[in-house]
Amino acid sequence: MAAGSGTTAPRILLCLGALLALWGAADLQAVVIGEDHENVTLQCGNLSGPRGLVTWYRNDSDPTFLLSSNSSLPPAEPRFSLVNGSALHIESLRLQDKGNYTCQEFLLNKTRWFPVCLQVASGPYEIQVNISTTGSLPNGTHYSAKGTQVDFSCSSSSSPPSMVEWWFQAPGSRKEPFGNNLTASCFTLLQMSQNLQGNYTCLAKNTLSGRHQEATTELLVYYPPPSAPQCWAEMSPGLATLQLTCHWEGGYPAPNFLWTEEPGGAVVGKSNLGVEILNQSQLSDGKKFKCVASHILGPESGASCVVQIRSPSLLSNPMKTCFVGGNVTLTCQVSDAYPPARIVWLRNLTQPGVVILSSSHYVISQQGQSSTLTIRNCSTHLDDGYYVCRAENAVGVREVDIWLSVKEPVNIGGIVGTIVSLLLLGLAIVLGLMLYYSPVFCWKVGSTFRGQDTGDVMVLVDSEEEEEGEEEEDAAEEEEAEESEREELPKEARTHGHIHHVTALVNGNLEQMGNGLLILEDDSSELQSDIIQEEDGPV
Repeated sequence: MAAGSGTTAPRILLCLGALLALWGAADLQAVVIGEDHENVTLQCGNLSGPRGLVTWYRNDSDPTFLLSSNSSLPPAEPRFSLVNGSALHIESLRLQDKGNYTCQEFLLNKTRWFPVCLQVASGPYEIQVNISTTGSLPNGTHYSAKGTQVDFSCSSSSSPPSMVEWWFQAPGSRKEPFGNNLTASCFTLLQMSQNLQGNYTCLAKNTLSGRHQEATTELLVYYPPPSAPQCWAEMSPGLATLQLTCHWEGGYPAPNFLWTEEPGGAVVGKSNLGVEILNQSQLSDGKKFKCVASHILGPESGASCVVQIRSPSLLSNPMKTCFVGGNVTLTCQVSDAYPPARIVWLRNLTQPGVVILSSSHYVISQQGQSSTLTIRNCSTHLDDGYYVCRAENAVGVREVDIWLSVKEPVNIGGIVGTIVSLLLLGLAIVLGLMLYYSPVFCWKVGSTFRGQDTGDVMVLVDSEEEEEGEEEEDAAEEEEAEESEREELPKEARTHGHIHHVTALVNGNLEQMGNGLLILEDDSSELQSDIIQEEDGPV
């Protein structure tokens, strides 16, 4: 027994030494990769044909028996079994199964060792994309404000740790690698812009097993509108309702709108369209409606605008006149109407309540809130009477009457001719009276019309070469001549054997001319006395 035991101990030491030698030759061993929770089979060498007695060991700090082809030796765990009498089959791999295994085969008094290295890969599982954004929507979509800094990171459960790749897909385009083949698990974008909005995909790949998983997260880039909201009111085609519209453009996404009645703040309606329909019962002159627009990025109080509705006011000339066959234009001006009023013209005598439409006889034009009705070829029996300008919006209606008087044309030329004739006749009568009663005035007027100047002179000459028959006139005629000479100034004055020249300037100086006439009268009286004395003397 002692000798037997002595020979058995060296044999065991030899086997252990052989195992340790095999452990050192790791580069000669086969490598098998299995995945966590999967099954794997370890081959005992690459031999074919009949196999001997096969035994599998786990090489930890001490060799551990796992399984043998000897049916009398039970396996270490039920998960272990032999396939084809030599291969070790392991079910439901665990990460703890990773390690070095040895297959021992005894055949024909020979023992062979086949080392196998088992590696167990796990994952990647539970991939998560983390984005440090402004917020997230109920469906999981993230959003950030334009111009902000955003941090990206990707995490997963994997053994060994996975390699990470980032992919980006903009709306309407295909997926492509983000950046220059970015493989970092985290990165940062300093300035978010609209073209960086889209889907971000983290691809985690297990380098051992080649298995890969990915997770995608949508990121939206939001920005508020840069300007204030605008609101207005419009009438429906039938004037039965009023439409309130609030618009706040330039932002993303579309804001929400809240319409309230002021004062009081009673809610009229809330929507993301900003449009509300009001009926007549909700309208009155001067009422105000307020629109509050809110964006997901703020401001918290929102931006607002106010609409005040008013009924129209009318201004027009109440009376107009048109001559038969002529044209006339009626004007109607609307003010203070909001929403803008609809203006119509009516003929309220011959056609009560019937709206006038544009035709060859009636021409209607409108610029803004001013409307004109032009009536062509006025007729007494068709157009005489009053017209109605009606302005109406959803708040109220106003009317104004304009009276049109159509008259027969007046002969203006005949009236003017008659007036001119009467004026000329009166002027002729006045001139005749002046000529009859004032010859001196006639002389002055004649001098004025002659356009005399300082060179104009009047010369009175008495010549001795006149016929003697004139000298022998009756004494009575000479006395009459003396009287006429006193009245008519200046006149020739004759002396015996001499010629007397009398000159008067007639340049318009009436006083000087009057003085000249007085001198002439004195001289003429002296001359007359001389003549009489000469006549009394002997001839």
